[in-house]
Amino acid sequence: MYTRQELGLPDHGFVYCCFNNNYKITPDVFSSWMRILKAVEDSVFWIYVENDWVKANLTMEAQKRGIAATRIIFAKKVSRVEYLARFEVGDLFLDTAPYNAGTTASDALYAGLPVLTRIGSTFSGRMAASILTTMELPELITQSSEEYEELAIRLATNPVLLRQVREKLSHNRSTSILYKPDVFTKNLERAYQAVYERYSQGLKPAHIEHNAGSIS
Repeated sequence: MYTRQELGLPDHGFVYCCFNNNYKITPDVFSSWMRILKAVEDSVFWIYVENDWVKANLTMEAQKRGIAATRIIFAKKVSRVEYLARFEVGDLFLDTAPYNAGTTASDALYAGLPVLTRIGSTFSGRMAASILTTMELPELITQSSEEYEELAIRLATNPVLLRQVREKLSHNRSTSILYKPDVFTKNLERAYQAVYERYSQGLKPAHIEHNAGSIS
């Protein structure tokens, strides 16, 4: 378990974070992050960067948007063990859009870190929403930039609300099939079988609804 000091984070203040690949960061989502920082006093944004070029570029873009460089904290690439451990230090994971977090969102939630996402219309824009739905945390799925920013601010300024979300996440994590690969695989195989049966019967493609309960 890391301390804030060991990771270069301030002792006080809300810590937003994002450890997604840098190519997922668009000007639009970065602007949303900076507006969120402006609205939440003493908050910082902790972000994974792949190289010094990215670090310099993001620092410059933050300053263009009126955010001091000291409020952007950079996380470097580390071992798998260290990567998973540092999730526990953040307060809220801010997802990217239109290309969402996938494995990174699963890792964050497993570590007990809430993930806030903005749902899109493509597969890559709905990955985090799918994961949150499986975790029974639909309240962390937003439909627009405005809703995304408003909820990010509300979670940072309402400790009771954030604690409730964290407690629900902690409870659901122990029961969700998201972290039971054997159950997930069996359910996926059943869904594939249902798709094939429709095809074999000459039926038109349709949504397949499948009960994702436990497999005995």
